[in-house]
Amino acid sequence: MFIGFLCALGAGLMWGLVFVTPVMLGDYPGVVLSFGRYLGFGLIALVPAWFDRKRIASLSRADWIAASKLSLVGNILYYAALATGIQLADTPLPAMLIGTLPVIISVFSNWAPGHPSESVAWRRLVPSLLIILAGLMLVNASELAHLDGKRSVADYALGCTITLGALAAWTWYPIMNARHLKRHPEIRSSTWATVQGLTTLPLALIGFIGYGAYNAFAGGYDFPLGPRPLPFVGLMLTLGLCASWLGTLLWNKASQRLPTSLAGQLIVFETLSALLYAFLWRGAVPPLAVLAGIVLLCVGVTLGLRAFHRAGATAEAHA
Repeated sequence: MFIGFLCALGAGLMWGLVFVTPVMLGDYPGVVLSFGRYLGFGLIALVPAWFDRKRIASLSRADWIAASKLSLVGNILYYAALATGIQLADTPLPAMLIGTLPVIISVFSNWAPGHPSESVAWRRLVPSLLIILAGLMLVNASELAHLDGKRSVADYALGCTITLGALAAWTWYPIMNARHLKRHPEIRSSTWATVQGLTTLPLALIGFIGYGAYNAFAGGYDFPLGPRPLPFVGLMLTLGLCASWLGTLLWNKASQRLPTSLAGQLIVFETLSALLYAFLWRGAVPPLAVLAGIVLLCVGVTLGLRAFHRAGATAEAHA
């Protein structure tokens, strides 16, 4: 459990980068950022794929189909929706919606666990979920004060709607990803991360070329590398390596070692990391409300860990 906890923490630190990149590259469409990130992921995955080619070759057709579905929904569609939502509504509102993932994933995975051993009594789970939710609301209420007022109500509404699509995609992804890994414990975390990169590459390439064809008629974007090629390429490769390949590898390890509803709570590290990077980018100190929310998030995660630890100890005692 401790190793799984550390892996989830590492994945959260990597994933937090995806929230500041759309702000740093605000003059790039969200879909371009998604296709660019996952082109980087796929190209980077070719290197470990060569060294891991024997394990990859042993995967079944069903494994490749599952990886393709996870890549399409949890990678390309999720980040295209998130980046677009951030650019339409600014960072705080999408962060508020995505920040509810720890609660939503835990509820869904505990309500319909992939295996009976993954569930825990609601009376044990609910206190940690409520504390995490309270922490998220404190953090996000403070963040909403940073809305710049330059966007229209229509932009905020559209950004909110699109971000809800990202929320749905990443509620589905970790639950289905964890279930597949637990049904196939012979698949290594690094192998599964690499395979998702390989399946993402053609999807991202087709999408990028398709956007280029659309842009040739509609205009509005300097295809393919945009107005700032070097920052764009550098950030896309950084996200491809850190947020995609390494983040996926660490999350796969966490998914294999932790119950899905507990792992869902640990996605809170993504929110904390996003806040850390956002305040570093702003050059500002978090206000007291944000610090109080962070404390509640940490308390809630600690309670969640204890709840599952006690459940595991009880199961072992009965055995």
